[in-house]
Amino acid sequence: MKAVAIIPARYGSSRFYGKPLALLAGKPLIQHVYQRAHRSELFTEILVATDDERIYDTVTSFGGNVCMTGKHESGSDRIAGVCRNLNCDVVVNVQGDEPFITAEVLRKLVDAMHDNTIQVATLAHEVESDENNPNWVKVVCDASGNALYFSRAPIPYYRDGISGYLKHIGVYAYRKQTLLQFVQMKPSRLEKIENLEQLRLLENGISIRIVKTEYNGFGIDTPEDLKQAEELLRTSSKQ
Repeated sequence: MKAVAIIPARYGSSRFYGKPLALLAGKPLIQHVYQRAHRSELFTEILVATDDERIYDTVTSFGGNVCMTGKHESGSDRIAGVCRNLNCDVVVNVQGDEPFITAEVLRKLVDAMHDNTIQVATLAHEVESDENNPNWVKVVCDASGNALYFSRAPIPYYRDGISGYLKHIGVYAYRKQTLLQFVQMKPSRLEKIENLEQLRLLENGISIRIVKTEYNGFGIDTPEDLKQAEELLRTSSKQ
């Protein structure tokens, strides 16, 4: 099974303009993600997909592989445009703002795709509380471990006050043909309501396997998140 990793990266993030090039411990954020994917030794090819020359030049400067794309509505559209011409079976969408993603986590996701019945897989981490945070997407699963629904609301609803949720971590593995099929579908009703692209797959009858992980995820969405990441790196280096 040939697996490739594609890291979508755009400069104009509304909450953190220029995020991929923001420095974390002296290196651009995109470099941290790329090098962690490379160290996993899981992929026949790793590519950054971007429409910005500044990101293109930065990736080239640290020896990474990068592809210029057109303007796209989403990261999924961007990686689909790149993977069309790649010789691969599985495409892993590694978010460009997850600088602490580990080889172990990526391996669990890729290993799940050895089951030929799985078309899409993604990660989730068990948490006690969702902190009433709509940016923490929750997921509920069926008995086989496939997603029933994703929501920004705390699901399931604990009527008797007991809590515990599956927090979704937005790293995906797709069969190449499933990804190409996905981006041809029209945005769906629930996707528009929740602003969650993965609901388009569920509404069109494509299952998503949930791979549970101890990795809690650390997406950099704001400059404040970057400061927390710096502190986390300082703390871990002292241990």
